[in-house]
Amino acid sequence: MTDAPTTAARRPGEQALTALGLSAPAPDPADASPHSFPGGGRWRTEIPSCEGPEALAVVLKEASRLDVPIHRISQGSGVWMLTDAEITEMVESTGERDIELCLFTGPRGTWDIGGSTRTDSRGAGLRARGHDAVAGCVEDAVRATELGVKCLLVADEGVLWTLHRARAAGIIPADTTLKVSALIGPVNPAAYAVYERLGADSVNVPSDLTLNHLTEIRRVSGAPMDMYIEAPDDLGGYVRMYEVAELIRRGAPLYLKFGLSKAPGIYPYGHHMREVTLATAKERVRRGRLALDLLARHGADGDMAPLGSRLPGDLQRFEISS
Repeated sequence: MTDAPTTAARRPGEQALTALGLSAPAPDPADASPHSFPGGGRWRTEIPSCEGPEALAVVLKEASRLDVPIHRISQGSGVWMLTDAEITEMVESTGERDIELCLFTGPRGTWDIGGSTRTDSRGAGLRARGHDAVAGCVEDAVRATELGVKCLLVADEGVLWTLHRARAAGIIPADTTLKVSALIGPVNPAAYAVYERLGADSVNVPSDLTLNHLTEIRRVSGAPMDMYIEAPDDLGGYVRMYEVAELIRRGAPLYLKFGLSKAPGIYPYGHHMREVTLATAKERVRRGRLALDLLARHGADGDMAPLGSRLPGDLQRFEISS
């Protein structure tokens, strides 16, 4: 899963600033990630917050119109917010286009009776509180995979390890991929390595990590990384469009997530949120086009992983005891 990094791309404003005597130091080759996706490529794309079949149809139509390649589509409200028929429709629509569909599992701390997440300290955050919450996540995982879903989003370390064990035991399919949510994303290389060993196949890091933080992570782990190029406001609202080439250079293998700031929250989704959900779904695809255009202008649009690729390669895991 390692390839030599490609030649450095042109950086934003480089030629004009050099002419004005304001050039920046050359990038240090030692900062570049040595890793890539299996099968080739250093970056994939993801459209998040696609909350049901209708939003999915909007995303697919807009992606076709704007020629935005999509490797993965993810949903945030949860498996439990979709009917079997809705899940099946989403599985079929993404399957026809060889796009990975990732659905969120089970109860989370913000949606049960726990009040600690609303305190200044945020308490236990979005994790699964108690045995019943873990059980709900497992129930969602089994139901979703039986309906053909191949990727599950988790926001709890215990749920991650449980689903990894379930995958190893054949309770859910062995090729199911497990994705760690931005809601609990690690902020240091040691924590990132722990998530990999607990069973994560891709790990969403907070969008406020520095470029040096990404390099530090890549020195200990080659597990695919997910990162919002534009983050929702409840995750900070960060916009890092002009850094996208350098984010790939430092963080590969990297999923570029096209989120949306300055937009209302839509979780858990229902038809009362229909208009804003469809409008924001369409705009996320447009944000993706803007990011891809930036990469092209800077000569950094090569090395995209083949469309249809979804597996993470060989990763490090904790031993599962009998």
